[in-house]
Amino acid sequence: MTGDLVTGAAEDSGATGPERVLVVVPTYDERPNLATVVERLRAAVPDADVLVVDDDSPDGTGAVADRLAAADPAVHVLHRARREGLGAAYVAGFGWGLSRGYDVLVEMDADGSHQPEQLPGLLAALADADLVLGSRWVAGGSVTDWPLGRRLLSRGGNTYVRLALGLGLQDATGGFRAYRRGALEAIDLAGVASHGYCFQVDLARRVVGHGGRVVEVPISFVERVHGRSKMSGAVVREALWRVTLWGISARLRQLRRGAQGSMRRR
Repeated sequence: MTGDLVTGAAEDSGATGPERVLVVVPTYDERPNLATVVERLRAAVPDADVLVVDDDSPDGTGAVADRLAAADPAVHVLHRARREGLGAAYVAGFGWGLSRGYDVLVEMDADGSHQPEQLPGLLAALADADLVLGSRWVAGGSVTDWPLGRRLLSRGGNTYVRLALGLGLQDATGGFRAYRRGALEAIDLAGVASHGYCFQVDLARRVVGHGGRVVEVPISFVERVHGRSKMSGAVVREALWRVTLWGISARLRQLRRGAQGSMRRR
């Protein structure tokens, strides 16, 4: 995006070994959490690089990220001019990583809810997948310290996604996931318009639509300790209407294909 500023981002830096892994961590007002999360991440997967994508956080998160990058050549920072939402931050981060030759791109929150120690399990599952979802709602997955209302919202939202889109995924809204670069190159990232948490649903359906294999592995999701969740009514409403439109569009395409097939058989 025009106006984005990269710091701590040497062109030839990256993980050594057969596959280069980049963990994209979007931030907005995550100053109390970021250093600890990055430290845990670097310990859990030492060969992975980290890209912090900061949307001009007013609390100084960007400055914390710059200090981390200055101290560790595997940490990079993409400074964005303003807050434009989770989806736009990830698209910018993916573009940065793809242009630098990374083989695997990972989504992970900066608030500590995604435990870096579980990332090796997601990466291992990529041996047989194009996209691996860290799932809270498959056998072995769990959520800690969520009130009943938020549990019901997440489970209900994922049920609606399955019914509306027919994806067959238990946790299409989760944001702890790993993509093979080919899966991201196959979809139209420039055409992704979803900004909030329905971005996760959007990318999952695009990968499936292009024939990609999606695997879900259980994770233990832990509620943040510091700061406030970015979830809001507006985020929920955006997800609801976008998923509904995608579902309607998919049904119309099926009907058109069915009608065309009937016409050819006559």
